[in-house]
Amino acid sequence: MAKEQTDRTTLDLFAHERRPGRPKTNPLTRDEQLRINKRNQLKRDKVRGLKRVELKLNEEAVDALNQLAQARDISRSELIEEMLLAQLNTLKP
Repeated sequence: MAKEQTDRTTLDLFAHERRPGRPKTNPLTRDEQLRINKRNQLKRDKVRGLKRVELKLNEEAVDALNQLAQARDISRSELIEEMLLAQLNTLKP
């Protein structure tokens, strides 16, 4: 039996055939790309004078923050920063 190029019912005949797809545009692996991007992001943040702070909140608090930030058209991070600075200003002697 001859192999027809249009015959796709016998998949085993085409198992090693490369299918067209999106070409690889970066020689690095995805993990390496992510690591480099994260390093670059941290450098940009440092230049902008930003420091990283981790915070764990319950889901209800996060949902409330997300809704308020969306209503004010700012990021959640910006909202938290504004709230903290406002609270700190009220506590100053």
